[in-house]
Amino acid sequence: DDRRVQPNVGNEAGTWRMPTMSARDMASPRHASGGRNVAKTCRKARGRRGRDVTRASAQPDALRRLGNVLREKARADWKRLTDGTERSRATFSVVDELAALWTLDESEALLEELEDGLLAADLGPDTARQVADVVRQGVKLGEMRDGNAIRDAVKDALVRVLEGGGDATLAWEAEEANARPLVGMIVGVNGGGKTTTIGKMAHRCQLQGRRVMLAAGDTFRAAAGEQLQAWAHRTQAKMGPVRMQAKPSGVLYATVQAAQEEGVDVLLADTSGRLHTNTDLMQELQGCKKSLTKALGREPDEVLLVLDGTTGLNMVGQAKEFAQAVGVTGLVLTKLDGTSKGGAVVGVVNALKLPVKLIGVGEGIDDLQPFNPRAFVDALLPEKPSK
Repeated sequence: DDRRVQPNVGNEAGTWRMPTMSARDMASPRHASGGRNVAKTCRKARGRRGRDVTRASAQPDALRRLGNVLREKARADWKRLTDGTERSRATFSVVDELAALWTLDESEALLEELEDGLLAADLGPDTARQVADVVRQGVKLGEMRDGNAIRDAVKDALVRVLEGGGDATLAWEAEEANARPLVGMIVGVNGGGKTTTIGKMAHRCQLQGRRVMLAAGDTFRAAAGEQLQAWAHRTQAKMGPVRMQAKPSGVLYATVQAAQEEGVDVLLADTSGRLHTNTDLMQELQGCKKSLTKALGREPDEVLLVLDGTTGLNMVGQAKEFAQAVGVTGLVLTKLDGTSKGGAVVGVVNALKLPVKLIGVGEGIDDLQPFNPRAFVDALLPEKPSK
């Protein structure tokens, strides 16, 4: 019998079928080894299918773990925000008290009390009046008939004011960011927390997978360079040249060149703290920005003003001077956990029409958070008011 392996033809189902062989073929050494190869191939196929099934079953587990991590992070961020605004939340309790007492017959008197309460919460006279007028108009139109509606209207009005500052996205976190390095110039008065803020920003950038360099533009304050170097070591950021008592504009220019050579993604430039009323120091700050612009071939991508939240509405005067001198692009509010003046955030944004980009709600390295207007207002006026 000289028959050989028959081709697999006429298989309408389109599936593979074992070829037929003669008895002599099956007994031959050549086909015996072929059988072993077929068996080996089948075992490999079963192994691949097993691995595919394992990978497929592992994917939902990985997604579940990722979901759990994200939920835990969201809960942790919310806790930091609520803990950090605890003292400010107490000053907004007047809103809940008036909402509980609300009647249409006494609406005008209660609205006046609301305006006074918002003023006491450090919103400032203009913002307090603006929010109260929104509620007053809603009452006149018959849109607000009970305390819950009043409370919701106050919260919505506060959110609109905060959103009126503009886009709060940092330049290096924007999807369309292409230039390298992206540069943030950090400015502010003495003691506002600029260097610590830079360290926490570097930590945040590193967590996002960005390569960071720090620029020691504060060449005046003793140990400023050492403090920045400590943050660079802690956050695994690169450190630019440290030259105490040198001209800060020259140091910043050299650091931009180093950042370009190193190929870093983000350069965070520290500057000396200065009083906004000192003309000479503000001119020096303008020189720092010009030096960065010259080295980059464009203006810094961010000029962030760090404001100490404990100063309340006094921040407005500082911010106006810095904005006029160097063109501030956004605000970073620090030390909100140590003050009852968190409402001043609303007044500052309303006065300057600048976005709050980050807020500090604690001393931990993760306590510098992106600013979310709705979350901030919810923390000040939670759905279930704290007793």
